[in-house]
Amino acid sequence: METQKGHKRDRFGTRWGFILACIGSAVGMGNIWMFPTRVSRFGGGAFLIWYFLFVVLVGATGVIEEMSFGRASRSGPVDAFGMACRPRGMEKFGEAVGLIPVLGSMAMAIGYSVVMGWILRYTAGVFAGTTLAPATVEEFSGAFGTMASAFGNNLWQLTAVAAAFMILVSGVGRGIEKVNKVLMPVFFFLFLGLGVYILFQPGAVQGYRYIFRIDPDMLLNPEVVIYAMGQAFFSLSVAGNGTLIYGSYLGDQEDIPASARNVAFFDTLAAMLAALVLIPAMATVGARLDQGGPGLMFIFLPNLFKGMAGGTVIAAVFFVAVTFAGITSLINLYEAPIATVQEKFRLSRRNACMAVGLTGAVVSVCIQGIVSAWMDVVSIYICPLGAGIASVMFFWVLGSDYARREASRGSKKPLGSWFCPLGKYVFTGMCFLVLAVGAMMGGIG
Repeated sequence: METQKGHKRDRFGTRWGFILACIGSAVGMGNIWMFPTRVSRFGGGAFLIWYFLFVVLVGATGVIEEMSFGRASRSGPVDAFGMACRPRGMEKFGEAVGLIPVLGSMAMAIGYSVVMGWILRYTAGVFAGTTLAPATVEEFSGAFGTMASAFGNNLWQLTAVAAAFMILVSGVGRGIEKVNKVLMPVFFFLFLGLGVYILFQPGAVQGYRYIFRIDPDMLLNPEVVIYAMGQAFFSLSVAGNGTLIYGSYLGDQEDIPASARNVAFFDTLAAMLAALVLIPAMATVGARLDQGGPGLMFIFLPNLFKGMAGGTVIAAVFFVAVTFAGITSLINLYEAPIATVQEKFRLSRRNACMAVGLTGAVVSVCIQGIVSAWMDVVSIYICPLGAGIASVMFFWVLGSDYARREASRGSKKPLGSWFCPLGKYVFTGMCFLVLAVGAMMGGIG
């Protein structure tokens, strides 16, 4: 496979290897520590109805668009945006704008490296006996606070970055694809096992009732709609970088609409599995899942696992599964910067990985104490902006005829006439709405 400028390019070896890699990029902490909390907070089934609708919308437009844009350009966002603007004599402008999602991906990867360091430490600690050692929720909180302070977890954080780049340096087919083929099926198997275990715990049925009940008042609540939109948007990993760069490693024979449907389905399945584990688990002790984010994973859940029968085993399965979800997301976030460094500086894969990896390692160690604010800036502003610009480039700059032709290439049945208007007006508008509403509300992802 070659890029638009004729350079050799790695590629995925199989269709399911690509799909699993995209699933791995989408399945992450948003599915595990945010989705169950929002289901619990926003009326269970009422939230789910809106969430499923937005998943269908984003999957049928944004995910297809980014996969198709990457494949058409055979490059990352910088050269892809430059290609779109070339006929208008604005190639350099397009390339400059393409740096926005690339820098966003790098910044998100740096923040995610901090979180992965926490996860690795807790995973190892389950087996060493330290993760569940605190006696009270206050002690769990204190232990997490110490770890999450400035320079509080250097060793495990650097281990996380090193693990990601050991995979990335092997390339797309031999590294990213092979790892996702193993880790993603194991992730689903482990979470399914947790779900079966929780099913037989006393009191769990109350959690299931809470998940699937439909509160009419919540169904018409604008706040529920806004957060369901944000959850679907960020969960499917549309940001003008990760899905686009994976799409650039595809051949023309791949059926992108079918791949997008599979990614949307399995990402939603992962989120639902997390909800079906965590909400009923909280119900077994008569509590509601009101606390999301890192506090849920590193304070409240370990405290809950400690009091459950077989808690150590449950905690081990949970944190191993979370490790797998986290590492597949992390390698996707670092891939766009690596590909861009390769393309623009004509470096080998190894040297590009070294440059990006060293930068990521140093900066991530330095931002440990401010990682929450760091991630807020990236997710609130840069991610939706990158997604919106990519959508504008594909649907508006390249045009509807081009967009529909490229998205249908390799598909058994061409996309209907609905695709371009839905992507051009609804999805593009949604990207900038997520940006505007997120800025006003302090984030909805």
